Amino acid sequence: MSEELKAAIIQDDATGRVLMLGWMDDEALALTRSTGLVTFYSRSRQQLWVKGETSGNSMHVVEVTLDCDEDAVLVRVNADGPACHDGSTSCFTPWLWRTILQREASRDESSYVARTLGEGVPRVARKVGEEAVELAVAALSEDDERVLSEAADLWFHLLLLLRSRGLDPAAMEDELRRRARHVAAD
Repeated sequence: MSEELKAAIIQDDATGRVLMLGWMDDEALALTRSTGLVTFYSRSRQQLWVKGETSGNSMHVVEVTLDCDEDAVLVRVNADGPACHDGSTSCFTPWLWRTILQREASRDESSYVARTLGEGVPRVARKVGEEAVELAVAALSEDDERVLSEAADLWFHLLLLLRSRGLDPAAMEDELRRRARHVAAD
């Protein structure tokens, strides 16, 4: 390992989404360029590792660009799967989504998230419908505090619904971007 590690920002080539941050020494950078697979230097294990070598979620290099000081690198990739060890598309996933994933993984029956997801898609879908109606009613007849409370309930249950279907919120962002490009093209 060279003395200097470079921050390596990994970005999805198709969406522009930042997927993760890792560290590269000169050897990891050279291997990334020569093999076409993202290779990092693990600070905790003090060794090189190829992203996806155990998970199967490899990252195929599209372009490698050093910043102006050559102390950071941007790597645009096509990923075979989620970037994050928790199964999220990106390691920069919103805290609420990360909390849902953690509570689901715990399988703790005292957790509302774990219990509700355990009841399946129909139960979660009913909750989304119920919360949507409550938000609409609040918007028409209640104060802003109540509207925010109901909107939070709907947002939370919508994320639960996505999880119950095995979907990531990043896919919803991608769909909205696709629609925006389509509208702009018209």
